[in-house]
Parts: sequence; structure tokens; C-alpha cells
Amino acid sequence: MSTPIQQFFKEHGISEVEAVVPDMAGIARGKVMPAVKFAEEEGMRMPESIFLQTVTGDYPEDDRAISPSEIDIVLRADPATTRVVPWAPEPTAQVIHDAFYHDGRPVTMAPRYVLRHVLDLYAAKGWKPIVAPELEFYLVEPNTDADYPLKPPVGRSGRPEIGRQSYSIAAVNEFDPLFDDIYAFCEAQEIEIDTLIHEDGAAQMEINLIHGDAMSLADQVFMFKRTAREAAFRHKMYATFMSKPMAREPGSAMHIHQSVVDSKTGKNVFSDKDGNPSPLFFSHIAGLQKYLPHAMSLFAPNVNAFRRIILRHMAPINTQWGYDNRTAGLRVPISNAENRRIENRLGGADANPYLAIAASLACGYLGMLEGLKPSEPVTGSAYDLPFVVRRVAASKRYDAVVALGAVIRGATPHFDYVAGQAAAGVARVVAESGVPCGFGILTTDTIEQAIERAGTKAGNKGWEAAQTAVETATLLRKLRD
Repeated sequence: MSTPIQQFFKEHGISEVEAVVPDMAGIARGKVMPAVKFAEEEGMRMPESIFLQTVTGDYPEDDRAISPSEIDIVLRADPATTRVVPWAPEPTAQVIHDAFYHDGRPVTMAPRYVLRHVLDLYAAKGWKPIVAPELEFYLVEPNTDADYPLKPPVGRSGRPEIGRQSYSIAAVNEFDPLFDDIYAFCEAQEIEIDTLIHEDGAAQMEINLIHGDAMSLADQVFMFKRTAREAAFRHKMYATFMSKPMAREPGSAMHIHQSVVDSKTGKNVFSDKDGNPSPLFFSHIAGLQKYLPHAMSLFAPNVNAFRRIILRHMAPINTQWGYDNRTAGLRVPISNAENRRIENRLGGADANPYLAIAASLACGYLGMLEGLKPSEPVTGSAYDLPFVVRRVAASKRYDAVVALGAVIRGATPHFDYVAGQAAAGVARVVAESGVPCGFGILTTDTIEQAIERAGTKAGNKGWEAAQTAVETATLLRKLRD
């Protein structure tokens, strides 16, 4: 009796097989062999050290995670992952494998095992995570010399993009032949693309995958990266998933939408019976807030990845949360009770999808297990001064905080809003934390007025704010004593 894999080979006339396993960097490692030589019962041997290889092909100095004798491991096929390789010149199949030692123990550092372990923890509680990744990437001209900067490719108009074209249909249409191939390749591999959009950067794109089982979606992200690169090659372009491939352009992220359903009923546990946010929903957010900083190496695995996480470059720099707030690291999209979810915006496009999804779900799981409480949701910009004041006050390292700055009226109508939000935001932090804050934010009509009030003709308002903060902190200490 033939196995599902053998039946697949027969139905598709497969003559060659790519036996692959994702490594720590999310790169496909493995072997290519004739289909007649593929023996799924015996598995395939490879050195354990493949899981230590870096994205550049090097190995870390600390190799204690593997045996000093560099033993072989056994890779066993997951039949559910068998797919055609649509860009191959002859009928070829790819099969994703799991890693085991010869005594049957799983290789615990293998990315697929890490994710499966987290999913087993959820299953033991009667829960099933649902995820939907969003993956950003750049199209660039072929570049064989790393000393030269990357450039946007030429589209069908004969011109490269020189400005940003966020959500532009025309900018996407520039590369229609490429995307036709990507869609065809994805359909052949059962990669379920929901939407394709043009992101903010020049020739930066984003694909959203249809939500579903966490392991299946991690497999799809893994396969999509190969797919986009291969399709781009056909059109004399590169597709790059570096987090920050160009210094003056926005970085590329892998956002993870995540929710949890009851394994038996299929109902979203983030909503109560009345359709309101449940305690588990808030605990999941709190777990992400508490534990994500400890897992950042899995969301930003390379030096380049941290170049993406900078202020006002369309990337989150915090673990605050808010409803429909893209300045927060944790965004709660507007939805009905059935689709209530959390969007983790911290991950870079270069993150290993198995490890990133596993880490994100694990953080939320710990919050649910421990019954943690989140901070108050951010209502304004999480980038701005009130956010910084909140972080400093929450550290409990300081007796007082001094908030300094200037809001200048200028020629736009935003003055009143910005000034009001700054004052209200700082006031909320003081009320929440109990830490006094000297409010030294100037509101002026011109930059000349700001300079005068900062220490020249009209006194030094910063000094006055600092003095007020010190006096208040001293008074509070005396009252406590």
C-alpha cells in the first residue's frame, strides 16, 4: 500500500524531491534526490550542526548546544507538507522534515519542534492558537557588489520608484507580471494569500496570509520567502526580506495577528459570552508586554534587524498596547467578538517564522497562565513624550520626572491637539504612577519665543519645572516618613 507521499509523487509525475528542514535563520537546508531514492520510512541523515549555522554561513563560537562529535540526526518527512516546486524545470516535490536523534528523541532546538512544543502547551489547556502573519519585503535591482546600495527595480513604465507609494494600486501594477507568477506559484503550493499591498517604502510590498493553524501558517511563510525570491529571479529582480535593507527607507516587518479558540467549541476565548473582551484577552496582552523583551532575539535575530526598530520609522519601539493604534507594539484591530485578536508588530521580516510565532504565543500563554494584568491602553501616539514619561515613571528608579519640550504653533492647525495631548498624557502618567512630574513643555507661537523662555530673556522654564519636581518629590518623601 502506497503512502500519501508516494501517492502524491505518482499523481504529479514527480521525478525529483527536495527534502528540506528550516534552520535557525529560517533558511531551507536539506538534500535533493531522485524520487525513486526518497525513503520516508528510513528518513534522511544530516549533521546536527545545521541548526547552528548562521545566516552568513558561519558558526557561533559557543557550540555547546550540539554534540562535540558533530553527530548525525535523522530528518523525517511531514506528509502534510508535500508540495510541488512550481519553478523547477522538471516535476519536483518539496517536503518539510522534522528532526530526531537516532534514539527517537526530537531535536529540541529545531524550529518546528519549538513551535510544536508551544502548541502542545496550549492543547493541554484546551486551547488552539489562530495566527495570521503579515510579511513585508522589498523588490530591488540585482546587486552583486555589497559595497553599493540597493536600488528599486525598473517597472513596466521603464522607471524605478523614486518616492513612496503607500497603498498605491498603480505602483503594484508596475510589477504585475512578477505578481502573476507569485500568485501562480503560491496557488500551486497551497500558500493562501489574502491580500497584496504596496507598503510605504520604494518598491516595498506586503502580503497577508489567511488566518489559520499556527504550524501551517509558519510553513507557508517559510515557503513564501523561497517563492518570492524565485519569482523575482525570473524577472531579473531580487526579493529581500532583510529588516532594514535601505537606510533611508522604512524597515520590513513580520506582524503576527494572534487569537486563541476553545479546542472543543471553536469559540474565541478572547471574548466572553456577551461579546466583550474577556479576562484571558487582557492576560494574553499582559504576557506579551512582560515577556516580549526577553524574546527579542527571536523577533530581531540579526544586527540589521535592530536598525529597523527606531523612532518614527514606521516600526514599534515599545510593548504598549492600544485599540487600532499603529504606534503601539501591540495593536488590537477593530473587529467583532468572533475575530478579536492582537497584532504583535515587533518582529522583523528576517525572523524565523516558527521561532517568532512560537515566542509570541508563548509570551501570551504565560500571561494567561499567570493571570497577568496589562497596562492601560495607549490612546494617543506611543511614540511621543507621554510614552517616555510613562516608561521612566514605571521603572520605579526615580523620585520625580521632568518633562521638557516645546510645541510651536507654526502655520498648521495641529498646535492645540498636540499641546493638549502632551499635557493630558503627562497628567495621566502622574495619576497612574504617583510619581511627580515637572511639566516644562513650552507652548509658544514662534521658535524665538521658545528660545526666550528656555533661558534667555523670559527666564528658564526648564529650571522652574525641575525645581517644582524636586520640591514635590521632597514633600512626598516627608509625608511618607
